[in-house]
Amino acid sequence: MTYSKAHVYLVGAGPGAADLITVAGAEVLGRANVVVYDYLANPKLLALCPSGTRFEYVGKTAGRHTLTQEQINALLVQLAQEYASVHGVIVRLKGGDPYVFGRGGEEGACLFEHHIPFTTIPGLTAGIAGSAYAGIPVTHRDVTSTVTFITGHEKAETATDSGRVNYQALAQLGGTLVFYMGVKSLPEICQKLVAAGMDPTTPAATVQWATMPKQRKVVSTLAQLPGAVHAAGVTAPAITIVGHVVDMHHALDCYARRPLQGQKILVTRSRQQASELSVLLEQQGAEVLEVPTIEIRPPLVWDEVDDALDQIKNYAWLLFTSANGVEACWQRLQQRGQDLRSLAGPKIGAVGPATAAALQRYGIQPQIIPEKFQGEQLAAALTELANINGQAVLILRADISRPILRDKLIAAGAQVTDVAIYLTARPEKLPDTVVQALTDNQIHWITFTSSSTAENLAAMLPGELQAKVGNIKRACLGPVTAQTLQRLGWPPTVTAVRPEIPLLVEAMCQVGRKA
Repeated sequence: MTYSKAHVYLVGAGPGAADLITVAGAEVLGRANVVVYDYLANPKLLALCPSGTRFEYVGKTAGRHTLTQEQINALLVQLAQEYASVHGVIVRLKGGDPYVFGRGGEEGACLFEHHIPFTTIPGLTAGIAGSAYAGIPVTHRDVTSTVTFITGHEKAETATDSGRVNYQALAQLGGTLVFYMGVKSLPEICQKLVAAGMDPTTPAATVQWATMPKQRKVVSTLAQLPGAVHAAGVTAPAITIVGHVVDMHHALDCYARRPLQGQKILVTRSRQQASELSVLLEQQGAEVLEVPTIEIRPPLVWDEVDDALDQIKNYAWLLFTSANGVEACWQRLQQRGQDLRSLAGPKIGAVGPATAAALQRYGIQPQIIPEKFQGEQLAAALTELANINGQAVLILRADISRPILRDKLIAAGAQVTDVAIYLTARPEKLPDTVVQALTDNQIHWITFTSSSTAENLAAMLPGELQAKVGNIKRACLGPVTAQTLQRLGWPPTVTAVRPEIPLLVEAMCQVGRKA
């Protein structure tokens, strides 16, 4: 008997939020050659995979199947055989837990029949996580010690009038009942439970998009829940919880109390910079739509940068005006077969904490960071710290940086070499999803972290959407950007007290708490 040298992992992606995947699941994704993923597996998880990973989408929704289950089984076998010679890692990424209404058992059995080695990595199921995110504990010693998970969508060929679900037993058992995939059949489920003897006034709730920023919850009674869910326009994916634990949601729903819960926010930064801001906003309950209005590109030619790096020991000071400049410098040194030891010699200054943090990631502690994070403040701090008259200073910056730092240093007598180590460009157009969200008035906030993000968005917006920005709350990182927004006719709703991402988020949260 010959066994495949490839290995298949049946991985639970968790209930929806990307950060709820297990450590083991994330580790396997980091080694994947191929990922076969579902509709309910958060696509953000694919970013954990190595460059070059192959992705196969096999999502299934009600009435719409990319592949049948039999075809998915066959695909897993085919991939294991295809990647056998390279000891491939094939990840089957499934929403929730593979073995909780996920048909992972069928896939595992198929792999076993074909002598393909596989490992199952459990995931946090929506019945537990979704309930918790809605403030509903599935068990509580003062209420119930039992919880039952039931599918609300039975296998078509075996479902009869009574089906496989014994509603009489469920009604007698009581406790907490959690129904998966039951939005369409919710009226029938509730009717059968009442007919089986369950009190129609039993508390019940339906949670849509559990654990995601767009999560919604409808709370009612068993008899009235179908009408309430229909009136709220709640559709799949959703779970329904029935039982007296539902009454605890008032006290325990900490997620609904997050200041930005359910608000959709456009983050206008370069793709390289958006993640920190997006993560902090999501932690406060926001649904983030990243809109790169800046593209970071290398210089067309490297001659000027390379000449400056070759002469680095001749400079008294090396100044960075952005985290992007630090990253661009590091990348260029790597391309030249060097590392940051090549920067030994000059003292180093950073325009602000984000730039300083980028340097610190590479083990460099800047000697100077001004209290106010602008070019002119860096120049002032440097002239106060040292006599720079006649000293050589190298500035590594963006091509569009303001000349104020250079001009102030020259005025103080410094010999300044001013080099653009990266270029900024405006993308050709906005993503269709962004245009549609603005058109449909779905956006609650737009963040602006630099003048160029504001100017580029204004240039990229279709004319009919320009006025819409004026009706959306605007969050601004610093005074220079605030001036740009004023000039564009979009005065900021909030401006961070200092140009730091956490302070920008806190300013937005303060508005959210007052709403």
